[in-house]
Amino acid sequence: MEFHVEDSGKGQRLDHFLQGKMPEFSRSRLQEWVKAGRVHVDGAASKASLVLKGGERVDVEPMERPPLRAEAEDLPLAVLYQDDDVVVVNKAAGVVVHAGAGQHTGTLVNALLHHFGQLSTAGGDERPGIVHRLDKETSGLLVVARTDAAHRSLSEQFATREVEKIYLAVVQGLPKTESGRVEKPITRDPVHRTKMTCRLETGRHALTDWKVLRRFAKHALVEVKIGTGRTHQIRVHLSSLGYPILGDRLYGARATELLTDRFFLHAARLGFRSPGTGERVTVEAPLPRELEDIIESGSL
Repeated sequence: MEFHVEDSGKGQRLDHFLQGKMPEFSRSRLQEWVKAGRVHVDGAASKASLVLKGGERVDVEPMERPPLRAEAEDLPLAVLYQDDDVVVVNKAAGVVVHAGAGQHTGTLVNALLHHFGQLSTAGGDERPGIVHRLDKETSGLLVVARTDAAHRSLSEQFATREVEKIYLAVVQGLPKTESGRVEKPITRDPVHRTKMTCRLETGRHALTDWKVLRRFAKHALVEVKIGTGRTHQIRVHLSSLGYPILGDRLYGARATELLTDRFFLHAARLGFRSPGTGERVTVEAPLPRELEDIIESGSL
């Protein structure tokens, strides 16, 4: 494909220009092509962030996407609970839950398929068994559906807020009160597209309750209970109070040597109704050693 940058494209980023010319493709997919060297501006490979000056020739060689079906991989998996309907795992920080732009292997789904084979198909071929997610940098509990009936049951429980979700976080700063509630809608930030925001008073309803468990010199350990499961919800809501999560540079935390490849957020307790028996199931996961060490270090 060949495009010529007219005056209307002057000043646009390359990936924005391409999306305008090829709206049938997502921007993330177009960025994959640029990164793979399949987009040339005046004959030279470029970056997605290149600002066009006008008059350039842009050549695009589309590439096929990797297979959309997740494959089994022999990867470590910490299983804390399982029955015929569900599996509860303790996800490590740094592990992506399912395939997405730029990553199609090494995910939690790949490990689950290796250990359990068949999972619920309700989430599609890329996300078998996945009912909810945790951010890559967040550790802790995640429940997975083994059957479609279990998937429907868990989805309904999440929608009606029957699922108990308790997190532990260390925040920068000392809260002025011992507990609180944030009830602000969350939407994608219109400027920084990798971020979410609750400052626009638009978006999806989100509810977060928190309480201080322990105070340190400049930080606090808080317990967080969420009534909804919006993208980056805890990170956005705590940051909006002026208490970003330790290590979470995206939402305003200061740089720290205590955490360089994750932030201090851990899904510690998960409660739900068993899809098979109807009985209440509660699973707990202690803080990972690296987070315990920070608390015990005396550096907070």
